Amino acid sequence: MSIIVFIKTFINKNNDKRFLILIIFIIMEYKIPLFDLNFDGKEAKAALATIESGWISIGAKCAEFESNFAQLLKVNHAVSLSNCTDALHLAHRILGINEGDEVICPSLTFVASVNSIKYVGAIPVFCDVEGYDNFNISSSKIEPLITPKTRAILVVHMAGFPADMDGICDLAKKYNLKIIEDACHSPMSEYKGKKLGTIGDIGCFSFFSNKNISTGEGGMLVTNSEDFEKKAKLLRSHGMTTMSYQRAGGHATTYDVVDLGYNFRMDDIRASIGIEQLKKLQSDLEKRALVRSNYVRLLKEIDRIIVPFQNNTEFVSNYIMPIVIKDSNSEFRDYVRDKLHENGIQTSVHYPAIHRFSIYNSPDHYLPNTEYITDNEITLPMYGNLSLEQIEFIVQNLKDILK
Repeated sequence: MSIIVFIKTFINKNNDKRFLILIIFIIMEYKIPLFDLNFDGKEAKAALATIESGWISIGAKCAEFESNFAQLLKVNHAVSLSNCTDALHLAHRILGINEGDEVICPSLTFVASVNSIKYVGAIPVFCDVEGYDNFNISSSKIEPLITPKTRAILVVHMAGFPADMDGICDLAKKYNLKIIEDACHSPMSEYKGKKLGTIGDIGCFSFFSNKNISTGEGGMLVTNSEDFEKKAKLLRSHGMTTMSYQRAGGHATTYDVVDLGYNFRMDDIRASIGIEQLKKLQSDLEKRALVRSNYVRLLKEIDRIIVPFQNNTEFVSNYIMPIVIKDSNSEFRDYVRDKLHENGIQTSVHYPAIHRFSIYNSPDHYLPNTEYITDNEITLPMYGNLSLEQIEFIVQNLKDILK
């Protein structure tokens, strides 16, 4: 008797299916995981070489990573940081967003996007997304939310697909607002020939373990403003005028502290991994584009499935593969996910709506598109090496479950 059959028999006698599902999830090995780390020996060799160099904190490798990243995005400045949350936090500080100011933002994003608003004492004002087929903040719904306290719009390019930046930039210009782009899903994604993250005042990227570019933890702030770059570099290291690497190289012997900064630095070990990851990025994104095209072609056969962003014609990162179930609710969505997991297919949800979390919950929020999506979205496996046979297996499982 297999261990899963044994546990099923034991649990069924005690009528506790929830515990059964939990145990199966713990012990099972997914046939198809949600994502796959795009690492090989090059990252390990780069990290080892940095360790053997004798300098492992922020230094030459961080500078090289920043330069390479800026060139890739055709932006003037890139500042490496410990994670994307720190980049978002600094973006608000740099743009002068303060206590009591309002920032219009989506609720359909990871909570760090909105937490960064509260870090500076500002107030997040939630805006609904375009629709079930477009998870990005709706430019047409932003203007009614603008008040004399509004200082900025925080745009999240969901799944790597571009928001309506023309409409958003027009509003920003009309009302003298700043634009922060949360582009953590979007390295190399484009909007009318421009890279996402480079269109607003400041762009923020993530290098978390499941992102298109991974250093384990890490982030990057990009901008075309020299003043913003200088401010970011000052604030990422305690507000100090020079850093250890400069002093160790003989370029300075002392420092002053001129602002209330943070310890948001990346280190050279992770930067060396990031340098290798950048070399693989274009090839990986081209593979992901093929994976998505196969998904879209096969999922069209399922009437109850909406595939968001089908009308997009831009080059994008395809960070995740979201779908939405029609005529559904959260209980049925979770049932579908459970069945996929039982068949060895790992899934996720992007994301629980932030305005429903206890810290942000308010009866004033009316976000019908966001709420339907967050209750009925499933994120399917997405990575460059996902085979056609695996995609067919996933889609066939969805067909069978949704009959």
